[in-house]
Amino acid sequence: MSRVILDSRYFYQNVRVSLDDSALQNALRKACDEVLGKRAALVASTPHWEELRRAAHRIKEHTLARLDYYLLQLEKNLEAQGVRVHWAENAEEACTEILTIARKHNVWTAVKSKSMTSEEVGLNAFLEGRKIRPVETDLGEYIQQLSGEPPFHIVTPAMHRTRQDVGRIFAEKLGVDYTEDPEALTQIARRTLRRDFLSAEMGITGANFAVADPGLIGVVENEGNARLSTTAPRVHVVLMGIEKVIPTLEDLRVFLNLLSISSTAQRLPCYVNLIRSPRQEGDRDGPEEVHVVLLDNGRSRILADPAMRSSLYCIRCGACLNVCPVFQRVGGHAYGWVYQGPIGSVLTPLYRGLEYGYQLPFGSSLCGACAEICPVAIDVNHLLVELRARIQSGLNTSGLLERLAFRVWSFVASRPRLYRAGALLVRVAQSLALPRRRHLRLPVWSRTRTFPKLARRSFYRRWRQLADQLSP
Repeated sequence: MSRVILDSRYFYQNVRVSLDDSALQNALRKACDEVLGKRAALVASTPHWEELRRAAHRIKEHTLARLDYYLLQLEKNLEAQGVRVHWAENAEEACTEILTIARKHNVWTAVKSKSMTSEEVGLNAFLEGRKIRPVETDLGEYIQQLSGEPPFHIVTPAMHRTRQDVGRIFAEKLGVDYTEDPEALTQIARRTLRRDFLSAEMGITGANFAVADPGLIGVVENEGNARLSTTAPRVHVVLMGIEKVIPTLEDLRVFLNLLSISSTAQRLPCYVNLIRSPRQEGDRDGPEEVHVVLLDNGRSRILADPAMRSSLYCIRCGACLNVCPVFQRVGGHAYGWVYQGPIGSVLTPLYRGLEYGYQLPFGSSLCGACAEICPVAIDVNHLLVELRARIQSGLNTSGLLERLAFRVWSFVASRPRLYRAGALLVRVAQSLALPRRRHLRLPVWSRTRTFPKLARRSFYRRWRQLADQLSP
């Protein structure tokens, strides 16, 4: 049986493999429909939802326009409370900074809470290659780590797994008796991870948000594993992208309202961890040292690109994945990298280069559902179209005939009378072709599609007629 290849350059090939997997599609549709239904009910009962979205958009727009100021403010306030701040320009620097901290404290095991940023820099493989054992403690991430696969979804890493899958993985990797009872499986993971929490020398987390004033890291979760990762080991390391900073606690309230509803369809998350400092005198628990690694890894380049800057507004809620008709059929691994779905189709080419992610922006129906559901009101559609234009221009793969056809189309479409005359000609040609069960054919486009039958009356004529009927 063919399997998807975890490489964005094989997206088209992966799509064909996924479309042949009906079990995968059934699991995806069930999971997505369930969370979308709950989310819709919560949104309907949340007063001023659209105002919240617009507020979040404005906060992100304001913060990124002054990112240098807020990052320096965050650094100053964190260090004033005893947190050590490090800057990393790329993935290698971030991993090396964390390795240096680990070596200093003789770390052999590090417990991790879910962090897409750590997936982005390949932290697990980096540490494993240097004899440090990273242990994922989010249940979904833990299942994926045991199975040797990366996360399938930004928020629900094991979305595609059935309880039978999990039972087989636990039996094979942990040496326990097979069971498919969810409660028993949870208890097995709990007992195993508890030992790692108590023995690990380092805890590693991401950050959902970093508040510049008063200087704190916000980590949102539902299982309590992040809280244990930040408090049980002697050292806590936060790895976060520089775009996660927001100005104030008042702004944090806006995002907390949006994030849980959009990601897991909950009114509020079970745990909101706000980390300001290492253990203080008199504290009964907490790490002796807290380090924050601020990661750029291409974000500054995106920030300098006005057309793409809004992609940095993303708060990694995964809502655009759940609602995307393409993701619902091909799943997360088909996208070949850390970020999946519509926002992944934007982020992957931006972070890794067009030559790596050039297929992804074309893997969208441009239906607009991703933009409508985004809690920060990112116009994902516009970003995808812009990337398509850049890729097409850069690769210059279109033939002479195709380029000529688009120039003719552009010329005609910008002249209404000529456009209407052209549409009339197509309509006449169709009326002559269709009775013989033949369709108009266009080069390339018609290889996989049938040219649609045009309406007998154009939209323009119907609009004019309706306007005449409604006019007083």
